[in-house]
Amino acid sequence: MNDPNKIGMEYNSNRDHLTIPEYGRNVQKMIHYAKKLEDRAERQVYIDKIIDMMQMMHPQSRSIEDYRERLWKHVYRIAEYELDVDYPYGDPPTEEEGRKRPDQVPYPVSEARYRHYGHNVQELIKRAKEMPEGPKRDGFVSTIGSYMKLAYRTWNKEHYVSDDVIKSDLKGLSKGDLTIDEDENIENLAKGSSHPNNSNNRRRSNSNKRSGGGRSRGGRSNSNYRRKR
Repeated sequence: MNDPNKIGMEYNSNRDHLTIPEYGRNVQKMIHYAKKLEDRAERQVYIDKIIDMMQMMHPQSRSIEDYRERLWKHVYRIAEYELDVDYPYGDPPTEEEGRKRPDQVPYPVSEARYRHYGHNVQELIKRAKEMPEGPKRDGFVSTIGSYMKLAYRTWNKEHYVSDDVIKSDLKGLSKGDLTIDEDENIENLAKGSSHPNNSNNRRRSNSNKRSGGGRSRGGRSNSNYRRKR
């Protein structure tokens, strides 16, 4: 069997590590070639052309703010920050800046146990805790309990959830500051909130009754029909 090294074949495992794979190996080779050019003016022109080529490789990113500056930073990174050219955006990037990482975003551990209710429930509870005690706050807390039950059913439709579970979770989420009376039925609240048009339908029905009823068949009102008979 022929040796691949003798016939000009080269495996990726034997090549230099790709610093930024999205630009490919040829771009990396050109940057490493450019940084070794002795003529600084020629080196500057060469790097400018490489930047233009890198931008053409990803035309969909042209609308991104400061995209060309990002390309320059990538060139410096690929060149291992050993590049003597005029950087058009102030001080050239350094290796220390390239090692910087954004601060880690903390995971909301407090919500992990109740994440099936959603983040909006957390915000509603915060708002309820800021309200003064009274009927308005009690009604708002009851609405939160109703919303929690609907959210629980959406998350887990196969299992029945009792009012006791919702009341207990509400107490846990609010750290004991918000509670619903043991005798209050959250099921009725859920039914009422799941059909927002019921109240509108009832108002229209009552309005029709006060105006003398609807129309009979054929488009004639009931009063005219009775007079003709």
